[in-house]
Parts: sequence; C-alpha cells; structure tokens
Amino acid sequence: MKNKILHIIFAVLLAGGWDQSLYAQVDPHFSQYFIQPMSLNPALTGAIEGDYRVSAVWRTQYANTFSTKGISAEMPTTKNMNFGLNIFNQSSTDGAYSYTNGYISMAYTGVRFKDHYLVMGMQAGMINRRFNVSKLQFGDQWVSGVGYDPSAQTTEVFYKPSVSSVDISAGLAYYDATPDKKVNVFAGVSAFHLTKPDGAFISKENKSALPMRYSAHAGARIMVNDFFNIVPNVLYMRQGNVDEKMVGAYLQINASEKTDIMLGANLRLNDALSPFAGFYHKGLTFGLSYDVTASTKNSMAINRNSLELSVSYTWWKKNSIPTKPFYCPRF
Repeated sequence: MKNKILHIIFAVLLAGGWDQSLYAQVDPHFSQYFIQPMSLNPALTGAIEGDYRVSAVWRTQYANTFSTKGISAEMPTTKNMNFGLNIFNQSSTDGAYSYTNGYISMAYTGVRFKDHYLVMGMQAGMINRRFNVSKLQFGDQWVSGVGYDPSAQTTEVFYKPSVSSVDISAGLAYYDATPDKKVNVFAGVSAFHLTKPDGAFISKENKSALPMRYSAHAGARIMVNDFFNIVPNVLYMRQGNVDEKMVGAYLQINASEKTDIMLGANLRLNDALSPFAGFYHKGLTFGLSYDVTASTKNSMAINRNSLELSVSYTWWKKNSIPTKPFYCPRF
C-alpha cells in the first residue's frame, strides 16, 4: 500500500510541476507504440494498407498502480490527405490521478517520388490533468506511532484540481512503399506540446508548462523470402530532462494466405526488455507484450514490470481489394 501511495504522489509531482527542477516524461506511452502511431508521429496518420483502421491498447504498470488505455481510428484518402482520431487516458487504480488527451490528426501525403513518401502531419486537441484530492494522502495526515489518519484535515490546498489546455503537435515521416522490394526503409521525427500546455494546480502563480516531447524513429522492413520478414527499428524520445532509447526487431511470418504470426522484442536501454507476440488474421491484429525490468538503477524497479494488450482491425470498402497490412512505416 505504501509503494502505491508513493507512485501516486510521484505522478502528482510530475504532472503538477511542484518543483521547477523536476521535469520528466509524463506523457502516457506504450511499448507497442506501433499500435498507436499517431502518439509517436502525426505524420504516420493513415499509413495503412486498407481503407479504415481502428485500434485499442491497454497497459498496466507499477504493480497495477497505473493503467493506460488508448483508442484510435484512421482513414487514408485518395486526395493526398489522411485523417485520424486518438484518445488516451492514464489513471491510478484508486482514481486519485487521471491524465486524458484527445486529438484529431491530419497527414499530407502529396510529396512523393514514385513510391517514396515524404509525409507532413499535424494534430490538435485537448489535454486534461486532474486529481481527486479526497483520494490523496498528505504528510500532515500521518500521525507518529499511528500512521495515516483519514480523519485528519490537510492544510494542502489545490488551486485547480483539474486543468485543461489546447495542445498541438507536428511531425515529418519518410517511407519507401515500393512493393516487392527486398528492403523498405522508414524514418521520422516529431514534436509534441508545441503550445506548452500550462498547469496551475497549487496556486494561480505557480504555473508549470508541460515540457515538449521530441521523438526520432527509424527502421526497415527486410523481406527475407516470401514467407519471412524481419523489421528492425530504433526509437529515441526526450521530454524535459529524461530520454528514452529503444532498439528492437520483430519477425513477420506468413503462416497462410490470410494469417501472419509476429514475434519480437524491444529493449528500452537502462530500463526494460519488452518481448512481443501477436498475430494477424483477416484484418484483425492482436498483440501481447510484457515489460521485464532490465535495470537496477531505479529504486522502484522491482515494481515496474508492465503488461500490455492491443487489438486493431483493418477493413476495406466494398469494391476494394483486401491485402495484408503494409507494416513498413508502422513497425
């Protein structure tokens, strides 16, 4: 119980900006970031082989202290514009803390040379961070020799337990979509929170802008033969003074005409190893990953293992020709 309280207080400090020197990655993020690509780079909006795609992902972490949910929908068009919608929510299991954002994304695909695409994307929406003060425990509610006393009144005062702000992000992506090629490469860069959403939880004067988040990603789809592909990838993200470096690969095995099996892993350097397994069948993709702590640097590492489930479905218009998903720019 004590560790759970510490985790929640830690999240409160990060999101509230109580200490101006305390900046860290506070955005919800997933190990299976390829399932929610618009949260990685708005330029990946609609980069699918299909007419429509919906996705959902769920993650639990910190010994089930926090859960993160995400849903998205995408639609490419023939007018050099792709559109998407994605919504995330991260919350503590006791309801003390909640982080929600929702965005509309748009990507322009008109810059191309044959099957080489240079895509520019933007997304705009709202971000909300809130605390249920009645669920929090403060230092002046702990009594020596007794412990936490729920009847004790705290002197801590929140100026606004809930803060909402307009949020805008942008990105640029390149991918080689040449069909039947041995190696298709992809790469991209993006920047989030360009408007630097402000949060004044404690007092009107004590404001703290949400730090911008930058990401750079790259990889390749290597066609070994007609039945076997390998997709190595790298990812770098930075928010505030904390960065994340991830390297990995997955295998795409052609089990039948309408079914693929995917196996792989990502290593988040100095943090965790995330094995991944999934399958594709007739438009439905299901994935499962589990983060295993690979670092002892963090004193909370013992409780940082995370479980993640994802599902997505791609479908085609009545007169379209169904094909397997083009995984190249999507990892």
